[in-house]
Amino acid sequence: MINILFTMILDILSPLDVGFYLFLIGVYGIFTNRKNIIILLMAIEIMLLAINYNFLVASIYLDDLNGQIFALLVLTVAAAESAIGLALLMIYFRARGSIAIDFIRLIKG
Repeated sequence: MINILFTMILDILSPLDVGFYLFLIGVYGIFTNRKNIIILLMAIEIMLLAINYNFLVASIYLDDLNGQIFALLVLTVAAAESAIGLALLMIYFRARGSIAIDFIRLIKG
């Protein structure tokens, strides 16, 4: 009984590690690159996709559909966040001619 439980726990840890490492790559991208907003947006997307991956792994492991539905919801929010972020970036680039984060503080009214 304990051997079967131990095997079940090991079966789910490996895919969850992949999601965890993807999330760490996203956090690393945010902390190491504070100058380029496009790379910041990509790091945030990697973090959201890592969370989606963990939802899907847990959903498959538990044989439950709720994790997959929630992953679709998070994916929809990530797409909206990406579209709004890129639209704001384009507006800022047209106004200033640069996408450097240092000058974004100048937008304050």
